[in-house]
Amino acid sequence: MEFNLERLNKRKIELGEKPLELQTTTYQEPIVNNGLLVDKNGHNIGTKGDMYTKLTLNDILQRGCLDINPRPKYEDGEPAHTLSLNHGGTTAGIFTYDAAKGETPFITLRPIALNAAKNELFWIYLYQSNNLDLLKDLGVTWWDEWEVPGTRTIGSVYGETVRKYDLVRKVLNQMENDPDCRRNIISLWQENQFELPHGLKPCAYLTNYNIRHEWDGKDYLDMSLKQRSSDFCTAGCINQMQYFMLHHLFAHHLGVEVGIFSWQYDNIQIYDRHIDQAIEMLNREPITCSPKIIINENKQNFFDMTPDDVRVIGIPRERIRSKNPQLKFPLGI
Repeated sequence: MEFNLERLNKRKIELGEKPLELQTTTYQEPIVNNGLLVDKNGHNIGTKGDMYTKLTLNDILQRGCLDINPRPKYEDGEPAHTLSLNHGGTTAGIFTYDAAKGETPFITLRPIALNAAKNELFWIYLYQSNNLDLLKDLGVTWWDEWEVPGTRTIGSVYGETVRKYDLVRKVLNQMENDPDCRRNIISLWQENQFELPHGLKPCAYLTNYNIRHEWDGKDYLDMSLKQRSSDFCTAGCINQMQYFMLHHLFAHHLGVEVGIFSWQYDNIQIYDRHIDQAIEMLNREPITCSPKIIINENKQNFFDMTPDDVRVIGIPRERIRSKNPQLKFPLGI
């Protein structure tokens, strides 16, 4: 397929912006059979996360709309434009993964910093912190650009919201005491918090949990994540894997099986300086593998966990680095 660079550049010139120069505008069209990518010979390849990634990148390149007055800027001060979709597309804006069938959001189209993603998850939901020095100690610095000046925090959002309203403990207690409750929600979108100094408002902002008493006699925890905005090339897989881990941790705490994880976006984007990288990923062939999340069986209580108690196995890391090496994504701040 071909990306219509002429259409995009016409719009950018109308806005008084510089046209883009891409390495290539052609890429391989994703081919899907029974929910998995297939190669030219019809053989299944990659993970379900790889399938959703290719379908979504193709959707954005073919139908994405250019924003007119973006808030973010690149490091050089230029506007950080995006091509984006609201809902819809091939996936209808919802990705689903059945953990019982071995489905996973993990992708093999580029290396993913899973340890950093896991540590950030713990920072928000278990340590319930907004402190950037603690996050740095955990090996993550990508939040530094959103520091509230002079505080070494991101202000009254994310972990601070979880702590202030005791959101995790409340929802876990509720599911333990009433497994059939349908009000198991963690919302990071708290308007009164935004009246206080803060950095970036939550992107992944709402999770919902339901216990399902299945016909096989087992109880399953199903979870959905709603995200208002996703910088897809940079963090789409990372956000999904983080909450997939949280899903496993909550199910482990409750003593039930991990069920279906769903991710729904409201707006999904590719930055204009990420289009080359998106096309590169579409031209890559993913690696078939079966990643699995393992949690320390000697601990059950969520609040006793540490990042070392959670591992992802079954990932051919060296093959991914060799076949589909890391890509650079200029950050829009």
